[in-house]
Amino acid sequence: MVQSNGDNEEKLDVGSSPSDTSDINSTTKPEHETSSSPESTRPDGKIEIKEEDNFEKLGFAFPTWKKWTILTVIFAVQVSMNFNTSVYPNVVIPLTEAFHVTGQVARIGQMTFLVAYAFGSELWAPWSEDLGRWPILQLSLFLVNIWQIPCALAPNIGTIIVCRFLGGLSSAGGSVTLGMVADMWEADDQQYAVAYVVLSSVGGTSIGPVVGAFIQRYLSWHWNFWVQLIFGGVVQLVHFFLVPETRATILLDREAKKRRKAGESIIWGPNEIKENRFEMREILKVWGRPFEMFVREPIVLSLSLLSGFSDALIFTFLESFQPVYEQWGFGIIAIGLAFIPINIGYLIAWFSFFPFIHRHRQIRRRDPDALQPEARLYWLLYTAPLETIGLFGFAWTSLGPGRDVHWIAPMIFSVLIAIANYCIYMATIDYMVASYGPYSASATGGNALARDFLAGVAAMYSTPFYHNVPGPHTLEYPSTILACLAFVVTVPIYIFYWKGPIIKEKSKFAQTLASDRKKKVAAGQSKGGRAINVGEKAEVGEMEKGT
Repeated sequence: MVQSNGDNEEKLDVGSSPSDTSDINSTTKPEHETSSSPESTRPDGKIEIKEEDNFEKLGFAFPTWKKWTILTVIFAVQVSMNFNTSVYPNVVIPLTEAFHVTGQVARIGQMTFLVAYAFGSELWAPWSEDLGRWPILQLSLFLVNIWQIPCALAPNIGTIIVCRFLGGLSSAGGSVTLGMVADMWEADDQQYAVAYVVLSSVGGTSIGPVVGAFIQRYLSWHWNFWVQLIFGGVVQLVHFFLVPETRATILLDREAKKRRKAGESIIWGPNEIKENRFEMREILKVWGRPFEMFVREPIVLSLSLLSGFSDALIFTFLESFQPVYEQWGFGIIAIGLAFIPINIGYLIAWFSFFPFIHRHRQIRRRDPDALQPEARLYWLLYTAPLETIGLFGFAWTSLGPGRDVHWIAPMIFSVLIAIANYCIYMATIDYMVASYGPYSASATGGNALARDFLAGVAAMYSTPFYHNVPGPHTLEYPSTILACLAFVVTVPIYIFYWKGPIIKEKSKFAQTLASDRKKKVAAGQSKGGRAINVGEKAEVGEMEKGT
């Protein structure tokens, strides 16, 4: 049994990330009112306005109702993008009949979308930083919707495969949605918002089969893509009218332009005075960092593989549910409804985080340095094993009615798998944000890359996996193998919980963070003030890329 007294749950964090070094609430006034030099003059005579000097203009100062309205729209946007990934399996059989191809050929459209999605979300991120969240998300939604049209009107399977690839590449996904969380909430107050966004990501994946079953049963294959277009078009319109720009640098640029029009000709925004703003070298550096951290950081690598493996399970289920539940005489609609327990599991997992988030916020308000980042893995210590338990249970309750097993049994175990899947995604992202501070964008980017890439691979192996295993237990052995793999990939969670600080001491990124933190503390002490102000905290706690 894991003990929480005196351990990572409430231990003094001597090596925590910058995101854990301040305790300013998102509604607190900035400190520029007492600062001796709130805005600095450049050699060319221009004055760059800073975040800490214009706090009331930023997303951090939005009223709570406005923040959650924006985030709810983003929730719908994220659901629509992930819905596009999971509704496609219901069109595989109709496509095989329409174009006279094998099921594996038809599934390439699923694989290409997910693999392209994995890289597409990383490619969009730098542009949302420089051009703003709103135009990038609008452009992404527009392109995704456009590529649905040739899919719906496709004369052959090749057209669908190519357009699905382009649709995946056009999906901004978590690179923008998690960035918007960082635009509106301080690093120590982001957990409720992050949990909400994570729910939209996994939820979009699991409602696809439910809706797709009705499309497959009652409509032609063309409507699989028309429904995706309708859903995407609606959320794009809602986003267009209800969601404002939230990116701090863009808001500061707008404020600077207003002040220049009012006569303050020397006031400029951060992007306006940035040299070589779109230099390819810098863009490539940003694009490359997630891949570097994925390869070189053991924490990022292990937790990303765990998260990716867990997500791939859901897409494996998209293929395994049919042969499993057909044993009980389930038709297309009933198999689709069999995914409802997964959605229930996600909701249970989402609510289960609330007590821990509340407790951690109370502790940080008393002492901003009281918690190590590893404390954010605490609940995962108990929920991660549910994946292995759920897979073993699902495997050996897939025996069918011939062994006197009721169909409700595998559904119960699928709830456990869903709880573990959500908790793994939420906890790993939350931990990376706390551990890597300004590098959390790249760390969570590796997480998203692994999830979508491995899910894309799963689209190709799942059906052969559940049909070609020899022996009397064709359906039971594949899930058992997955259960064994789940046990292996969850082991690092316990290692990082107990030994995370030691492992991070050997990380070049963590060493840089520690050095920067010491400098900020020294600077704060030399000025007789806080080590990190509002603007600095917003910078170091930012998550520019994610799900």
